[in-house]
Amino acid sequence: MGRNYKWLLVALLSCAFFFHQADRALFGLLTIPIQQELHLTDVQIGWINTTLSWTLAAMTVVAGFLGDKLSRKWIITLSLIAWSLMTVCMGFIGGFAGALFFRSIATGVGESFYSPSAYALIAVHHKETRSVALSIHQAALYVGLMASGLIVAWALGLLGTWRNVFVAFGVAGCALGVAFVWLLKEGEGARPRAQAGGASAGRALKAFFCNPSALCATAGFVAIVFVNNAYLFWAPKFAAEKFAVGVGEAGKGVMLWHHLFAFAAILAGGVVTDRFVGRMPRFRLGFQAVALLLGVPALLWIALAPSFASLLAAASAYGVFRGFFEVNTHASLFDVVAPQYRSTAVGLLNMIAFFFGGLSGVAMGALSQAWGVRGFEAGFGVMAGAYAAGAALMAWSFFFSFRKDRVAEQ
Repeated sequence: MGRNYKWLLVALLSCAFFFHQADRALFGLLTIPIQQELHLTDVQIGWINTTLSWTLAAMTVVAGFLGDKLSRKWIITLSLIAWSLMTVCMGFIGGFAGALFFRSIATGVGESFYSPSAYALIAVHHKETRSVALSIHQAALYVGLMASGLIVAWALGLLGTWRNVFVAFGVAGCALGVAFVWLLKEGEGARPRAQAGGASAGRALKAFFCNPSALCATAGFVAIVFVNNAYLFWAPKFAAEKFAVGVGEAGKGVMLWHHLFAFAAILAGGVVTDRFVGRMPRFRLGFQAVALLLGVPALLWIALAPSFASLLAAASAYGVFRGFFEVNTHASLFDVVAPQYRSTAVGLLNMIAFFFGGLSGVAMGALSQAWGVRGFEAGFGVMAGAYAAGAALMAWSFFFSFRKDRVAEQ
């Protein structure tokens, strides 16, 4: 295995993460035609979103523990193929029950196994370059979400129906998963069993739940997921209804500009963090706390934007602060969790974040159904409050617990 494999690994996993996030965005972008054909209410759409998050929450901790025990290559590969097959099945559903099962439960189980193994595998190969490597991988999230808006607008015209769009995305993901059988490699030090001391469930749980800094990092991520879930699923419909623009234009606008600015922020944030964290290990935490705090007025701006152009500007600002936080999501966790427990820690991080973060989907659906556009506006105000709470907890870790909990790596 050559010296450059660590960067090839990042490139391969970034391709998988592109499909992971583009696939996740499909339902929100196609909510209006799905609702029209299947006669679904906003509350039903909200439950599809929330059930997906809760499925991820339930399964990702299992995925994390297995990622510290089994081959990460095969976990990642089979996960990609599984969720892509479920996306294909979405093209053939007949109503709410089918959407709930194939979109929320089946797809959620497949997607849950990807992240814990992927992030832990990157961390094995990248130490001095960890923030940059993770930022490149995270940037694939934004490329997937940006591209999804453009692709869906184009694909609807080419393929004719939302059903064909799901089938096309799923087939492409399956093809990449099959290619991973040969392209994805595990080298010396990348196998979880080779790590000193192994990883028992009890020790892994203690390394996370008895760690104040890990819990504060998780609280910040809960705030991010709570807001991101609602934005991803509901922002296209909010923009279309409030400003009377077409589904394609609304989806393309709110996805492209928000994620374009988040993409730039996450790449810049990785370089900045790796430059300063060596001299000030707490830099990541301070950077994240400030990003959350600055995101509060951006979210309030989204709620009260007087025009579609103003909404896009607000969404872009929110994207910048989201990107500055997310570049360090897993690196901050890895700063305070020992290497042999990191896949499990990512699973626990995701479990908690998706359980509580998933509540925003059904809450926003209920607000919308009750008060229409005003309900959406109130929902974004609640999200600003979630960002403020997350910022306070990250700041607590910065000032009080990080020095004690930090894990020094050789």
